[in-house]
Amino acid sequence: MSRGLSPKLPLQKDPADGYALNKEYVDLIKQNLKMLLLTAPGERIMEPNFGIGLRNYLFENNSEITYSEIESKIRNQVKFYMPFVEVQAIKFNSFDTVKSGGNGLHLDMNFRIIPFDLFASLEIEVGTN
Repeated sequence: MSRGLSPKLPLQKDPADGYALNKEYVDLIKQNLKMLLLTAPGERIMEPNFGIGLRNYLFENNSEITYSEIESKIRNQVKFYMPFVEVQAIKFNSFDTVKSGGNGLHLDMNFRIIPFDLFASLEIEVGTN
């Protein structure tokens, strides 16, 4: 019998476990953070306030005001839905430097998993392509 914390998303076949599994807490927390960042508010059933919806910001102005709004939403959502995670720093890259070639948003987030006192980072890129 396979042992894991949760299935890795997107689902992938794995010869050992049937489906690939998150077997480390850091991987599970990164996956959950990614879901929080990419889920648009109202998209999750029975939880209308869940999510930041990074794709909603693709055509917003490339300004510090937009970045500070996104950062504020991230910090509030993580504090509410993942209180065991402490966001350390969020760095945004300019829309025109994104490799996807069109409008895009790229962010690097450093965070601490409080119960384990582990530090990790998550890099996310959202583009129109």
